[in-house]
Amino acid sequence: MKPEIRLIDKTFSLYLAEDKIMARIAALAKELQQDYLGREVIFLSVLNGAFMFTSDLMKSLDMNLEISFIKLASYQGTKTSGVVRELIGLNKDIKDKHVIIVEDIVDTGTTVDKLMELMESHGAKSIEVCTLLFKESAFAGQKIPKYVGFEIPNKFVVGYGLDYDEAGRNIKELYQLKE
Repeated sequence: MKPEIRLIDKTFSLYLAEDKIMARIAALAKELQQDYLGREVIFLSVLNGAFMFTSDLMKSLDMNLEISFIKLASYQGTKTSGVVRELIGLNKDIKDKHVIIVEDIVDTGTTVDKLMELMESHGAKSIEVCTLLFKESAFAGQKIPKYVGFEIPNKFVVGYGLDYDEAGRNIKELYQLKE
């Protein structure tokens, strides 16, 4: 664990250590298990950013579940574009099932709103969002995520699946853009 890292042309400072991330994921898994015990649940992981969070969350869950993946894009560099593009679509029947959207980060809520509409149009029984990070101060969406790992300020973060122009996804910790 380094106090600072450099990716491409930017410097980032350590924000959340791996042990804190893993402890919070274990707590989220326990909460999800309690809330969805005995239900048909599909976890829908949003690629690319949520892949590490999804993997660790799934390994922490002791319940019957299905998992599927969808790929959307709204970021360019360190800023959201405000436009959500669907790159890989839903390939699973979710009718009458409980859907938990797994996100790496929810900031403006634009992506989550689009996903909620998509899940509703496919007949999901219920839809909730489980996100590792939530930027409440940037949120302008319709529905606040029910399961939140960490609330963070409206600053750019990288690591643990999140990237800066595709760099840094493999880092075990989370780093914040140094100003």
